[in-house]
Amino acid sequence: MGRLIKIILGLAAAVLPFAVEAQEAPKPVHGIAMHGSPKYEPGFKHFDYVSPNAPKGSKVRLSAIGTFDSFNPYIIKGNPAAGIGGFIYESLMTSSQDEAFTEYGLLSETIEMPEDRSWVAFTLRKEARWHDDKPVTVEDVIFSLDTLKTKGQPFYRFYYRGVAKAEKAGQRRVKFTFGGGKNRELPLIIGQLPILPKHIWADKDFSKTTLELPIGSGPYKVKSFEAGRSITLERVKNYWGANLAVTKGQYNFDEMRFDYYRDSTVALEAFKSGEYDFRQENASKIWATGYDSPAFKKKLYKKQTIRHENPTGMQGFVFNTRRDFFKNPVLRKAFAYAFDFEWTNKNLFYGQYSRTKSYFSNSELASRGLPSSAELKILEPLKGQIPPEVFTQSYEPPGTDGTGRIRKNLHQAKKLLQQAGWVIKNKLLVNPKTSKPLKFEILLISPAFERIVLPFVRNLKRLGIIASVRTVDTAQYRKRLDTYDFDMIVGTFGQSLSPGNEQMSFWGSAAAERTGGRNWIGIKNPAIDKLIDLVIAAPNRESLITRTRALDRVLLWNHYIIPQWHIQSFRVAFWDKFGRPAKSPKYGLGFNTWWVDATKAKALASKLTSAKK
Repeated sequence: MGRLIKIILGLAAAVLPFAVEAQEAPKPVHGIAMHGSPKYEPGFKHFDYVSPNAPKGSKVRLSAIGTFDSFNPYIIKGNPAAGIGGFIYESLMTSSQDEAFTEYGLLSETIEMPEDRSWVAFTLRKEARWHDDKPVTVEDVIFSLDTLKTKGQPFYRFYYRGVAKAEKAGQRRVKFTFGGGKNRELPLIIGQLPILPKHIWADKDFSKTTLELPIGSGPYKVKSFEAGRSITLERVKNYWGANLAVTKGQYNFDEMRFDYYRDSTVALEAFKSGEYDFRQENASKIWATGYDSPAFKKKLYKKQTIRHENPTGMQGFVFNTRRDFFKNPVLRKAFAYAFDFEWTNKNLFYGQYSRTKSYFSNSELASRGLPSSAELKILEPLKGQIPPEVFTQSYEPPGTDGTGRIRKNLHQAKKLLQQAGWVIKNKLLVNPKTSKPLKFEILLISPAFERIVLPFVRNLKRLGIIASVRTVDTAQYRKRLDTYDFDMIVGTFGQSLSPGNEQMSFWGSAAAERTGGRNWIGIKNPAIDKLIDLVIAAPNRESLITRTRALDRVLLWNHYIIPQWHIQSFRVAFWDKFGRPAKSPKYGLGFNTWWVDATKAKALASKLTSAKK
């Protein structure tokens, strides 16, 4: 017995060093990447795409469309004012704009995370302060998570559902423990958590709209506002984070004023009249023809296209598959033949756009050709659950010659509609069992989009389909989207270079009936759920690309969306008073790195004075 005890003790002693090594606490780091290592080493001075000594000062005037009635951007009620979420409040970490998905400490000084990413801990910066000079505390962080999960937009409840526990682990240290499953993105997701001041919100109803001036920790605070019409933000004097590496060279304007306009047409004319300074253009016709004014001819303001490497995601006609007539993928496929992108691009867009063929367009994540062997290993176990075309065809939306003559396409659409069980009676497409015609509504938020949708409506009419167009204001549009009270919309699903948990919100079954969610399509597909889980659990960049391409193929061949178009540049117009860094970020516009150039501003003012004489 004594010998046995000695053997056991000896074995324990032999194993102990390895056990200690395996359980060694992770080292605190300055940043974390989704895959691989952060680009910027510890002690870096600033991001590469900023001018660290950019001059501070001056005012910039910007625009917004519609109205606002709240300073709380985190709840489903109301229309939040422009700039509140991005400039007033901060998060534990912040992303760089020249990496796929890497975050660096902002409110947090250091981050600790084990190899399996089952938990993450943040040590807060001791200098972090709210606008009322109170310190940002661990209690604020825990309160923020609890509040957003219970009273915030449904998105937050879904997004943070993987957090099993949040606890104080030291005076300035907070630890988040995650639930089961391989979700490598959760530490970065928590890093994006907006931090709210507990001492402000604890005794208030967070779920209600409010125009009480917000207190955050960010570089700006509200200086003044006129409800629904304008809001002015001012740079915080002695902003606690002004000299951090992640903020250096940014937030250079002393004031930012957002003026609200009824619609984009009014906003454009206001810009050309000099009522505000900077504008990002999304309409190709306006970009081609709408800026030709005396001020432009005198070079008082400029137009520029700035290339980027952002994934452009997916924009298209979105089917609400909660509607019985849109549940059939064959019918959805037929509809795609009625959209003439080539004619639209030639006649309405001045040839500025490319056809979208992927949910991850303009990136290496987009599927192309037939599935690779690595993709097939993922897809083959799903045979019988996913469209067979995934294995045999490269996805290509129906195309035309651009002349507007699409008889061949409409003939193919009719065959598919018949295959889907619909018949023509009295020039109308009807359900043979009920004799009810196929009639639906396309819901829009902008009148400018009507000219694009109406040719599609006319082509559908040639198929016997009755489609109407309804344009509503911002508040009504948002309400109807939140409750899925629509048949079809023109929707956009933005993507990053590192897709993850947001895919559950876009296409996951659990999000299909959640009020205020982004699964507008209403997808409830177990195979897609499995693919999303694989994307989230991808252990490295190579596997993430493979798994995302597999997901892309399945989404495309289910015909949930009629793809529209994308562009690989930002189109911006601005009055000639700005300076900006020599290098633009790969994955963003970087307007926060611009500044007002005193020499240019003086010259512009002189020209304007001369023009008035």
